[in-house]
Amino acid sequence: MSARDLLVEIGTEELPPKSLPALSQAFGDGVVAGLDAAGVGHGKAQLYAAPRRLAVLVRRVAERQPDQELRRRGPPVSAAFGADGQPSRAATAFAESCGTTVAALGRVTEPKGEFLHYSGVKSGVATGTLLEAIVAGSLERLPIAKRMRWGSGAAEFVRPVHWIVLLFGGEVIPARILGIVAGNRTRGHRFMAPREIVLRTPASYAARLEKAGKVVADFAVRRERIRGGVVALAAEHGAEALMSEALLDEVTALVEWPVPIAGRFEERFLALPPEVLIATLQDHQRYFPVRAPGGALLARFITVANIQSRAPEEVRAGNERVVRPRLADAAFFWDQDRRQPLAARREALKKVTFQAQLGSYDQKSERVKRLATLLAPIVGADLAACARAAEIAKCDLLTGLVGEFPELQGTMGGYYARHDGEPAEVAAAMAEQYLPRYAGDALPATGVGTALALADKLDTIVGIFATGQKPSGTKDPFALRRLALGVLRIVLEKRLEIDLATLVAAALELARADIASVAAGRAESGKPAAAVPAGAVAGEVYDYIFERLRAFYLEGGGGITTEMFDAVLDRRPPSPLDFDARLRALGAFLELPDAAALAGANKRIGNILRKADGGAATALDERLLTLAEEQALARALRQVRAPVEALLAQRDYTRALQTLAALRPAVDAFFDKVMVMADDAAVRANRLHLLAAVRRLFLEVADLSRLPG
Repeated sequence: MSARDLLVEIGTEELPPKSLPALSQAFGDGVVAGLDAAGVGHGKAQLYAAPRRLAVLVRRVAERQPDQELRRRGPPVSAAFGADGQPSRAATAFAESCGTTVAALGRVTEPKGEFLHYSGVKSGVATGTLLEAIVAGSLERLPIAKRMRWGSGAAEFVRPVHWIVLLFGGEVIPARILGIVAGNRTRGHRFMAPREIVLRTPASYAARLEKAGKVVADFAVRRERIRGGVVALAAEHGAEALMSEALLDEVTALVEWPVPIAGRFEERFLALPPEVLIATLQDHQRYFPVRAPGGALLARFITVANIQSRAPEEVRAGNERVVRPRLADAAFFWDQDRRQPLAARREALKKVTFQAQLGSYDQKSERVKRLATLLAPIVGADLAACARAAEIAKCDLLTGLVGEFPELQGTMGGYYARHDGEPAEVAAAMAEQYLPRYAGDALPATGVGTALALADKLDTIVGIFATGQKPSGTKDPFALRRLALGVLRIVLEKRLEIDLATLVAAALELARADIASVAAGRAESGKPAAAVPAGAVAGEVYDYIFERLRAFYLEGGGGITTEMFDAVLDRRPPSPLDFDARLRALGAFLELPDAAALAGANKRIGNILRKADGGAATALDERLLTLAEEQALARALRQVRAPVEALLAQRDYTRALQTLAALRPAVDAFFDKVMVMADDAAVRANRLHLLAAVRRLFLEVADLSRLPG
């Protein structure tokens, strides 16, 4: 079957830069999915994304759908014809639905009888007739939070659309998408090549657009040009560029024709903390900071212009002129903030709301202080230092620099705490309280920082749950998922023995006290009071935190299955470390030859006990053990109980399960020869007690009945 290349381009106003890669990927995936759903064969898809366009080039797209062989079974022959041999309504309706006559239908004999049968071929339609719906469907499914309208039309998109290219081979596909008639004319750079550019073939798209339109359409190619240009320009000045991947992506999404330009700022601004300089240049101006090789920041930056200017000096001067007041503002705030000790701002935190029901940041600081002092001996931190760190941890929120650069909260607190003469660990904890901020981020390095980070995260998680605002599948406004993952990373990677259930209970008590206090204050002021929520909040928080571990284990490549995870979670281990030890022990146990049989036995015991509904005896009566097999099981259980309990006390779950595996012969023989549900009630209750004792020992590690077996 013959094939052609397909090009689709959507020309728009400037697209949101941070969304551009996701929009491009979704658009390309949608077009490919549409072709697949239509049964149209195709080759590889190439994505293009620039500030004013989304495009996809699909190679070797089949010109037609393949023909489909149709086979349909109709009504029984007995119901298809009347006594006079004439076709019934059932027969004629079936023939009409197949586009044929009753006389042309065949018959097929099956075990249930003889039926009318249709076989035929449905010719595939031309691909060109399908493309409008495929492209429109892909655009409709793009992940756009808020669509906009423009002009007097009804079309909606993330930005106004000005042109559409829909080219199949050399043929323009007649289509109207988003209110625009598709054609084969694209547009170049807004200033350097604003004229329309005629495209003859899809394959020539990128090269023609670059040569005639001064647009590098391929996002990845443009990104590497920017990286190379910035690195080379920095090297010309004997320096290195600080290049975060996020900034590189954003700059790539902002320019069509990248031209790196080096600029300078006044040396006096180098007295600012480097984080302030980087935030000003990188986050606010989209400039790349520059430093001496492996050393300190220099009074330079590199910006990426979106035009090849005839007067680059003017472009440089313009960028230098823009950044100067930004840096001056930062320097002003830096000087002003240090005139007042950080701790002096604590009183003002009473007027800053953390969350409406939980109260102010002052109240949060007190809750975190209580939790941090509980954690101090566990993490090996000084109690007084933990309390002091918690008292001033949120004070930098009221500084001018953090007001201007919210991303520097904690970081600036550390600088101000050192300036105020606070202990080194207290100052370090100011920034460490927010670690880890994202996957792969560093963990707190100090004991005080570790205690503060855990306390702050647990307070937020528990507090939000206590207000009844636990996150849903799509909504997590307080980033509780990230906070829970941060708690788990700190505990597991630092090997901290923390009783999470006890800490959650303590945090919940503190949160509920403040919720009640805020509610009482509202009632006194005549405002509606928020009720203190009831329910098993502590259990919900425990489940939420431990559920964040599921993906970590299941995707970690360690052979952990959902059933294994649930078998351990069912026992509600007190700490993440204990959970980890149980899960790894269970993995080792399942490698044993007796594991599957014992898992099956546990499942069987669980079912028997559930049906018996509490009919087991309260104690084992040796006199009622009349059969050799039940005597052998009782004897084997006595032999392993003490060593297993000793191993459990040491949290040596691996050896405990290996020891319990010795019960398998006795358990197998018991089920082969012993009738558990005996007619004699006392004998039945005694046997149920024996099985319950076996199950209890296994349950000390995990619920094996949840495992396949």
